[in-house]
Amino acid sequence: MRKRKITELQRISPEEFKETQKIPLVVVLDNVRSLHNVGSVFRTSDAFLVEAVYLCGITAIPPHPEIHKTALGAENTVNWKYFEDTTEAIKELKQAGYQIVAVEQAENSILLDKLQLKADKQAIIFGNEVHGVAQEVMDLCDFCIEIPQFGTKHSLNVSVAAGILIWELFRQLQ
Repeated sequence: MRKRKITELQRISPEEFKETQKIPLVVVLDNVRSLHNVGSVFRTSDAFLVEAVYLCGITAIPPHPEIHKTALGAENTVNWKYFEDTTEAIKELKQAGYQIVAVEQAENSILLDKLQLKADKQAIIFGNEVHGVAQEVMDLCDFCIEIPQFGTKHSLNVSVAAGILIWELFRQLQ
């Protein structure tokens, strides 16, 4: 098989991306400290037509060369908004009719392979690389999704977890 050239991939332009209908999904980053993780989330969000990325607390905002290094320009195509406090982002999303979902290992979490969305508009929250989603944020969530893991490690990198969840929600929401 022949690998396709970039010119054969028929990607849309940034202008066309802005006009393209997005899936009703907002990705919320709760105090994510790594700029590379932030950039990666932007790039994945671009790939799967995510409506917006909400950057909260210590999460860095564009423009920034370290975000750009992994986002490769997706930070300029995907809509984003900054909130000093994640709870304020959640309040705004709830008022707009979004179901609020944490991605975390928690009591009564729903394993990803059992997830069946019941609402049209979703907001998924990814937490800090060390501490996860803050408990005060968890308390405001409608439910929690957990990615099943079978090895010796107890967590995934934020950008890897985001890629897995964004793909699954894209699949269910499109």
